[in-house]
Amino acid sequence: MRVSVLGLGYVGCVSAACLASLGHEVIGVDVNQVKVDLVNDGKAPVVEERIGELIAEVVRTGALRATADVREAIMGSDVSLVCVGTPSEPNGSLCTTYLERVTEQIGAAVAERGGRHTVVFRSTMLPGTCLNLLVPILEKYVGGTAGVDIGVAVNPEFLREGTSVRDFFDPPKTVIGELDAASGDMVAALYEGLPGEVFRVPIPTAEAIKYADNAFHGLKIGFANELGAICQALGVDSHQVIDVFLADRKLNISPAYLRPGFAFGGSCLPKDLRSLVHAAQRADVSVPILSHVLPSNSAHLQRAVELVERTGKRRVGLFGLSFKPGTDDLRESPLAQAGRPLRARHRHAGRAPGGPGYDLRIYDPNVNLSRLLGANREYIETRLPHLAQLLAGSLDEVLEHAEVYLVGTREPAVLSALPHGDGSVIVDLIRLPDAEARRAEPGYVGLAW
Repeated sequence: MRVSVLGLGYVGCVSAACLASLGHEVIGVDVNQVKVDLVNDGKAPVVEERIGELIAEVVRTGALRATADVREAIMGSDVSLVCVGTPSEPNGSLCTTYLERVTEQIGAAVAERGGRHTVVFRSTMLPGTCLNLLVPILEKYVGGTAGVDIGVAVNPEFLREGTSVRDFFDPPKTVIGELDAASGDMVAALYEGLPGEVFRVPIPTAEAIKYADNAFHGLKIGFANELGAICQALGVDSHQVIDVFLADRKLNISPAYLRPGFAFGGSCLPKDLRSLVHAAQRADVSVPILSHVLPSNSAHLQRAVELVERTGKRRVGLFGLSFKPGTDDLRESPLAQAGRPLRARHRHAGRAPGGPGYDLRIYDPNVNLSRLLGANREYIETRLPHLAQLLAGSLDEVLEHAEVYLVGTREPAVLSALPHGDGSVIVDLIRLPDAEARRAEPGYVGLAW
């Protein structure tokens, strides 16, 4: 394929050289004439393992050349990879100046060139940037419709500096955010033969995936460093701890707990996080990540309460109460904690002018107060003393009572009884199995999806 790569920094330089080595005819573009001259001399404008030898080879064979002229590159290619920088503004926001400028130049050149050209954005940008900012620019300059007259895709990169050439040829995944199938096909053809799973997704999803990756990488590094600092203060070998931690591929290094859902609770996680953070504080070790996990969890729980408030309705039915389905353990159950402010606002509504009052009913087939024992019963008596007044004896009692259904369980009886398609207000805390279909219904709202 005839490919232009706009921006010859780390991502653009590596992408251009590697694509050329795969047999594509590549034109690199950069506003910096020094970079252009280096590439045309067969030299790498960046320091990176293997990139010098690779550029020398593909320039020697004629598979790669460089120019400072965007128009020239577009005229000589069928697909463009935009790899310009998206640095931070002083306030932390994303700078899209270079993206906008190069998109204008591409659009003007495509309009002059004629025929369909596919523009692939490889720069890191926030969800919505492509469709809301860049596509309108392209359509304005091209004078046509994106997805019809001009192809558009987002293809985030997962290249690590220092190993980027290896990462290109052995990617963890290939993500193609496509505006239309033809645009996606063009991107897929660029990487044909490379290993790794290919994901073809909507454009905003592709934009978000890059941020999910980098945020998690930063979180992992910060977590490991904070844990290491605590271990050092307590006289523990942090690397031994992490070696055992990493060996657990069932819960730790796995998909476990990485699905957006409701807040966590139970007898272990909250208690142990408090103890660990307290131990760090006593040892004068600052752990800003770990110390904010529980506040983050509380904020997520509060989102659920706010979703109920926004409905403007008063009669609420809560399905599910225990901290984990299939148990009767109510200790620090997030569902019980979500019910507490609703219950409190119900009790004090008369004393809070303008404040909403809620008439709450709860159903959980696994919770029977007469059978609760030990610490579980003590927790109810001290933290949720009014629970007996709120528990319904049957599913139908809650269905008949409520105007808003707050769903926190996947119990088959509850799922089959939930109304569907009649405009009922359903606040989904767990992502129901049919959530995708329900999203089109006016009364449905998901907590984090």
